[in-house]
Amino acid sequence: MRHGKKINHLGRKTAHRNAMLANMACSLIEHKRINTTLAKAKALKVFVEPLVTKSKEDTTHNRRIVFARLRNKYAVTELFKEVSVKIGDRPGGYTRIIKLGNRLGDNAEMAMIEFVDYNTTYNVAKEAKKKTTRRGRKKATAETPAAEAPKEEAAAE
Repeated sequence: MRHGKKINHLGRKTAHRNAMLANMACSLIEHKRINTTLAKAKALKVFVEPLVTKSKEDTTHNRRIVFARLRNKYAVTELFKEVSVKIGDRPGGYTRIIKLGNRLGDNAEMAMIEFVDYNTTYNVAKEAKKKTTRRGRKKATAETPAAEAPKEEAAAE
């Protein structure tokens, strides 16, 4: 029975799992989206969301906490300077997991994990399209004075 065991060990020892999640988190911060297996994406979501919450407040203490987990100063800088600015007003739910189907080699469930505000597919403000017609439009400026002229003559008589 697995009472009270909430963490997915992903078939790895603790040090290997922590290093793998740190590397995946650095890649996610750098590229804003990565493709991986569904189980790893779910584990990465639990790993990276508290770090994004810490990055909302840019203090030395928070930077040191995040650096202790990520162990990559370039990823920490990117997280605090760019990602936290774009995601700062969001109360949580910074990442999205999209299922992609099964991998060809071993039939593993694949997923894409991305930051919500960095997407190009969803929540994009669509520009209003101009209505196009297939028939030609008659010019309104040429017809308007000609149509008003007979009415004025009839009113004068």
